[in-house]
Amino acid sequence: MYEWIKAFHIIAVIAWLAGMLYLPRLFVYHCAAEKGSVQSETFKVMERRLLRIIINPAMIATWLLGLWLAWHGPDSRFGWFASGWLSAKLALVLALSALHGACARWVKDFGADRNRHSQKFYRVINEIPAILMAAIVILAVVKPF
Repeated sequence: MYEWIKAFHIIAVIAWLAGMLYLPRLFVYHCAAEKGSVQSETFKVMERRLLRIIINPAMIATWLLGLWLAWHGPDSRFGWFASGWLSAKLALVLALSALHGACARWVKDFGADRNRHSQKFYRVINEIPAILMAAIVILAVVKPF
């Protein structure tokens, strides 16, 4: 059972990260669209659907399956929770979840034509999920401490 849960966890992570890498890129392009234009309205639909249909469910599945794996890990009677690498990984996943929440807020702002950020801001934001992902994968695979 553990290996099946791990496989579905990895699938959920891939879906979550794919969306988290794409959504800020949509924001970059949306900044260039004139408010009320057909292009702007199309971006609103794309952003909202990406968040609701892919990113949100994938994040929930990632958390639920990941917590199950952590609890049932082989390290001790508390699973992987006694491991230092898991504490570090959870801190990074919390940071990714906070970014997810910020992205959800920005989807709402764009939806109401109240974007307050520049293309440059979203270009920088677009790099954060990749950095977090690399660190999380290294912690999960290497388990350095």
